[in-house]
Amino acid sequence: MAREALDAFDRVVSSTAGLRPREGQRLMAEQVARTFAAADLGRLPDEATEGDEGAPTRSIAVVQAGTGVGKSLAYGVPAIALALARNTRVMISTATVALQEQLVHKDLPALAAQMPLPFRFALAKGRGRYVCKLKLERLTQHGEGGHDSDEESPEEDDLFSALTPGPAGLDERAQRQAAFAAMGADLASGRWDGDRDTLAVAPDPLIWQAVAADVSSCSARHCPVYGQCSYFEQRKALVGAQVIVVNHDLLLSSLGSRALPELDNCLLVIDEAHHLPGTALDQFASHMDLSRLTWLDRLTSRALKAGSQLGVEEVADIPKHAALIRQAMQDVARLVMHRYGDQLRVPARGWGGSGRPGDPAGRARVAGGRLPEPMNSPLAQLAHSTQVYVDALRAISKALRAEMRDQPQEARRLATQYAQLGTLAPRLEAVHATTRWLMQAPQEGAPPVAKWFTLQGSGEGMALYAHASPTLPGGTLRHHLWSVVRGAVLTSATLTSCGRFDFLLREIGLADDSDVVTLEVPSPFDFQRQGRLVLASTRADPRDAAAFTSEMVEALIHDLRDVRHGALVLFTSREQMRQATEALPADLRERVLVQNETPRQRLLQWHAQRVADGLPSIIFGMQSFGEGLDLPGRLCEDLFITKLPFMPPDDPVGEARAEWLREAGRDPFMELVVPATAIRLAQWVGRAIRSEEDEAHVVCYDRRLAQTRYGQLLLAGLPPFERVQPATTP
Repeated sequence: MAREALDAFDRVVSSTAGLRPREGQRLMAEQVARTFAAADLGRLPDEATEGDEGAPTRSIAVVQAGTGVGKSLAYGVPAIALALARNTRVMISTATVALQEQLVHKDLPALAAQMPLPFRFALAKGRGRYVCKLKLERLTQHGEGGHDSDEESPEEDDLFSALTPGPAGLDERAQRQAAFAAMGADLASGRWDGDRDTLAVAPDPLIWQAVAADVSSCSARHCPVYGQCSYFEQRKALVGAQVIVVNHDLLLSSLGSRALPELDNCLLVIDEAHHLPGTALDQFASHMDLSRLTWLDRLTSRALKAGSQLGVEEVADIPKHAALIRQAMQDVARLVMHRYGDQLRVPARGWGGSGRPGDPAGRARVAGGRLPEPMNSPLAQLAHSTQVYVDALRAISKALRAEMRDQPQEARRLATQYAQLGTLAPRLEAVHATTRWLMQAPQEGAPPVAKWFTLQGSGEGMALYAHASPTLPGGTLRHHLWSVVRGAVLTSATLTSCGRFDFLLREIGLADDSDVVTLEVPSPFDFQRQGRLVLASTRADPRDAAAFTSEMVEALIHDLRDVRHGALVLFTSREQMRQATEALPADLRERVLVQNETPRQRLLQWHAQRVADGLPSIIFGMQSFGEGLDLPGRLCEDLFITKLPFMPPDDPVGEARAEWLREAGRDPFMELVVPATAIRLAQWVGRAIRSEEDEAHVVCYDRRLAQTRYGQLLLAGLPPFERVQPATTP
């Protein structure tokens, strides 16, 4: 089968105008074909178990494809050819919307036109990207506080009441009501398909939250508007597709469900795989609000009402356990403030919690993952009572679904009750999940669970949160993802760190896995000829931020005067970028476009137009401009890296991991910081050369790149540009 898949690749390359054979691309296609052909898909024989001779073969390849290789073609053709031959599917997961759109709107249509056998493809999005028609109808027909005669009071059913106190809330309510009415009219007329991303103007997050579909409040085929559901309409397209494009968030959040193809019976491609560890940590972390508990009363009222009407026996214990949950959460909050209050009242610099954006957050991390002993009792009570309550909610939900099936004339009322319960149930589930994480005691030699608390907001709006997260993404991915995957290819332009795959394999949970092969496919570009890397240096130590920034900005301004066409300047902090912008002379300032001063797409359009008009144009940006930004040709002939993009482990998960490494006698700087910086620096430098015709000049002002041992490791992971090391800046 691998041979046939590779033949299909060769035919597509030879028959497509503008394509020519590339050694690296074909090398990658060969590896993809071998990997997917070797994987055993489908159900295990009854007598076979993992580890037995009769167990299925896993086959996983980790492929670094340098810029210009054309990786989407290299994995797309052989994967699709094999999927069609094996009567299965390909699932492609990406980290960014930009690559998803490129695949769905450009790459896959082009492949469909060239491949001999037809195939269908579809973009899968999470349920929360679609409107819930039932929720929207309720809000447009009854208003936020409106209700039917047998439903709850306006105050209890107002999702926004806690957020808009006082007279100002009236205007905000009117604006929201107008937004709901506009959505409803557009949906009814067919001008809008219910997809959040196709709205003409992106909605306010709170407005969208009120109408978004979500799994906990969705009664699926039992819903009275199921036949008109935007989400399930999208699902129909997935059913007939041989290629499904998803993102990493959806891939991980769907594990254990049937929302996507079964991972043991499809071919999985993970593009932009270097983002997978971070996505995993975000996905499996949990938090709970210890302060604002009115939701618990509302949930209890709704649960008692629905459960009593349906004769669910489990509701009898709900009031008792609701009271125990409230008391336990209050006890935990009191103990947290007694033990960590002084730390929490000091806002954490450079880090934000999970409350409202922009609110200051004080943070207190639990050293070693060992909570004070007095917290054990209320947490144990919280874990028990939330489990009992969650079980009762599941019984009520099951009864509601059965009643909707048996009493279709009551489906709308019952579906509304189901949605009202489902709106609040995730909060209870989050309390249960976070409590279970918090109760995990550190084990000798094992990485601890990261545990921390944040205090956010001010005055009456102040909220205390408890957070918990695994510290090692690799273990989490190994348990939840790789235990079920049979055939996978992971790829990106930056998977090696300091020239090795070791760091990435540990982070994604594939280190020491005998079913994994690695391949580094070189870029077709002649970097030695096309690019020059200037290893500039300053007298000031880069660790002395004030002195270094002052000296660096002076050198940068000098160098910017030599820019003739397009240039990109990458900064490591907003403050550093601000100081450089304010220091620009007037004649240079008019050439500079600064990130966030103009919407990204408009900024890039202005930049391209200036360069096309023969004018110098310079972009000032930070991390989001250092990855995934395509500025070919004259759009980026000069790239300036103001400082090495170190990401010190100063977030709670990173701190917990670094602490654990130090306790084990290991060096977190060399094991965590340097490898992560190597990947990020390679991404930044990758903005310079985007085609075989490009020529670029890269300048790094951080002397550590040339003068330290770890700097030499970082250089080993960069393209082999001609290197120039001028004398220290005078």
